[in-house]
Amino acid sequence: QVQLVESGGGLVQAGGSLRLTCAASERTFSNSPMGWFRQAPGKEREFVAAISWRGTSTIYADSVKGRFTISRDTAKNTVYLQMNSLKPEDTAVYYCAARRSIASMTRDRELYDYWGQGTQVTVSS
Repeated sequence: QVQLVESGGGLVQAGGSLRLTCAASERTFSNSPMGWFRQAPGKEREFVAAISWRGTSTIYADSVKGRFTISRDTAKNTVYLQMNSLKPEDTAVYYCAARRSIASMTRDRELYDYWGQGTQVTVSS
């Protein structure tokens, strides 16, 4: 069974940094666009960042542009989200997601086929 496992969440003060990791259980994800989404209490799950299957293209939500960086290590079947200059409004459960192989990267959560269980990020003011 395909699995995505996130880690790296935690409690951090405003202005601090965290790096989230998403480990995929199958090598086939090396050909899959990957994305990060987040969901705050009482809100819909929203797009954060995505990376192409080659790792050469990325897109970001305006709210995190310039502060967050998505990257991938194909050899390790792993995707990262480096989060800097964190703000209290970044507090949410962060989810890793994957599309089927050789698809295009996208902001649309409905187009992602696999999801992790989420990791909590809490930013205190």
